Amino acid sequence: MKSFAVIGCGRFGSSVAKTLFELGNKVLVVDEDPDTVEKISKYATEAVEANVKNEAELSRLNLNRYDVVIISIGSNMESSILSTLLVKELGAKNIVAQAQSELHGRILIRNGADKVIFPEMDMGVKVAHNLTANNVLEYVQLSPDLSIMEFSILSNWDGKSISELKLRNKYGINVIAVKRQDEVIPSPEPDFILKHYDVLVIIGSEEKIKGLDFKSNG
Repeated sequence: MKSFAVIGCGRFGSSVAKTLFELGNKVLVVDEDPDTVEKISKYATEAVEANVKNEAELSRLNLNRYDVVIISIGSNMESSILSTLLVKELGAKNIVAQAQSELHGRILIRNGADKVIFPEMDMGVKVAHNLTANNVLEYVQLSPDLSIMEFSILSNWDGKSISELKLRNKYGINVIAVKRQDEVIPSPEPDFILKHYDVLVIIGSEEKIKGLDFKSNG
């Protein structure tokens, strides 16, 4: 079990906190609004009302005890930047901060964030991929040049082995798992035969993944 502190419980922060809690992690949620704290408290190990720009109030939370501190204050840039700086100075091990823009993200990095996430931009990328290709079920960008994609196999892949498709040679992508109905097969062997109802989970560069022609479906 890991421990997380989520500072800022708007739509994004609440969603993150709830998911982390439901996955069995220890979760502290912090927000300035008492009503928000009360609503999210049932999805957290501990819920605290605090001024996120006040060093003394943040200090009492002992944020250095948590594996990850998530600054999910998207609407107020000043609060986001200041709380990130304070949390860093208070000894947080790993800070993940939500940003509104690339400039906001760069400022957060300079002020102590270890990683910056762009929920609206990331969701835009995911939606665009899902709308463009019916086969694509899930798309996660790990970095600017590396992504994981989950998609239903193309029609002409049915009955072929992974090695036959030459995905690594042709597209520079690797199959990390195959979902077959209720079963998940991790790291399938090269001679694994695909079925028409299979879902592939692949990892590769943005450029290589875009080389897959999902529109034509084979």
